Amino acid sequence: MVPGPGLPLDPGTAWQLNPRVAVRPEPFGALLYHFGTRRLSFLKDTRLVELATALADFPSVEATFDALDVEHEARPGYVSALQRLAETDMLLPLTPAADHH
Repeated sequence: MVPGPGLPLDPGTAWQLNPRVAVRPEPFGALLYHFGTRRLSFLKDTRLVELATALADFPSVEATFDALDVEHEARPGYVSALQRLAETDMLLPLTPAADHH
């Protein structure tokens, strides 16, 4: 089993895009490519792209939502989408060693 996939995404903790993931902006959102797993993901929501790429800049998923003014009613849907990215190793927990701030 590859480390990382299936981790539960706790909105109270810090996450980041996997350093092995490249993001290519597209008119519909973005294309994510994982160089390790060679998996391709299509993000068809520009707001989700914005959230996923900003996660490492904040101490938690909730703080990212607050900073980007995500409405409270929309947050559960974004948590589910981010959870799917975590399950496919596109997102990783942000550890203090990986924190660049």
